[in-house]
Amino acid sequence: MTADLLLPALAEKARTAAHADGAPCLCGTPSTLADRPDATVVRHAWTVAKAHAPDTVRTELALRLRVATTLPDVLLPPLEPSPASVDGRLVTLWPYGSPVDPDDPDAAPWEAAGALLARLHRTPAPVAPHAPPPMRGPAKAARAVALLRAAPGPHPAVPPVLRAWATLPAWARDAAPMPDRTTLCHGDLHLGQFVRHPAPDGPWRLIDIDDLGTGVAAWDLARPAAWYACGLLPPGEWARFLTAYRAAAGPAVPADGDPWPALDVPARALTVQSAARAVTKAIAADRPLDEVELSLVDACVRMGAIPLELGGDFEK
Repeated sequence: MTADLLLPALAEKARTAAHADGAPCLCGTPSTLADRPDATVVRHAWTVAKAHAPDTVRTELALRLRVATTLPDVLLPPLEPSPASVDGRLVTLWPYGSPVDPDDPDAAPWEAAGALLARLHRTPAPVAPHAPPPMRGPAKAARAVALLRAAPGPHPAVPPVLRAWATLPAWARDAAPMPDRTTLCHGDLHLGQFVRHPAPDGPWRLIDIDDLGTGVAAWDLARPAAWYACGLLPPGEWARFLTAYRAAAGPAVPADGDPWPALDVPARALTVQSAARAVTKAIAADRPLDEVELSLVDACVRMGAIPLELGGDFEK
């Protein structure tokens, strides 16, 4: 299905779900919340329809939906328990939640984020036949590096990013089975994955289950840890998040003391992933790297010269 057809089809799907009781629609025009190759999201009133990536596996998405359905105090629960199909694209329906305000960084829910993540990590993963697939974080990092390798022409930022990638252990860079297959992980944690529900003043919940699965819990702390290490996240915000995670007995890091031995490998992997994506986009657009992108590449330069702190317990 082309984008020209997908958007109105999703809008109709959301409209039908929003007015399942037969009430007349007085909601106005649907809004497009996202329109990317890996996801298209349309909102109608308080209902959201999401078309997942074309390569999404139905059975895996169904298992992830089941986890969201059974953990409504952590994950935003879907409106329907199984994915639908719209001309070959898998589609799920969700209640609308109010996202984090990007123009008000002081209101970022770092405490809620840490507590929700700890609650997810403490929840035993379902077992067969309901066991979810592996968390997709490492696979996405490997894909970002593969795309960087395939980018045309030489670029001075490519070698340091690839050198930093080569320092990582196999489980973090080649999408091999993760050492921990019993812990539930989100797989793509950042502030855009939190919404208030019921909107706009309800409790915070996690959204986006596309990468949800079992894996190393520290991976979910890796993006904020990497941004903190690169100087892109203020120390106070990192401390709020980490303190809340520990207060809620999150298992990814020790209850006190230095958390970095447990976070070092995942944080490096997320730094490389972010740098690889940034450089690939810059090459494609034939533009120089911006300040944030240069910070990520500089971190990769340092990573190539600093040994890993292999103090974390990644083997379970």
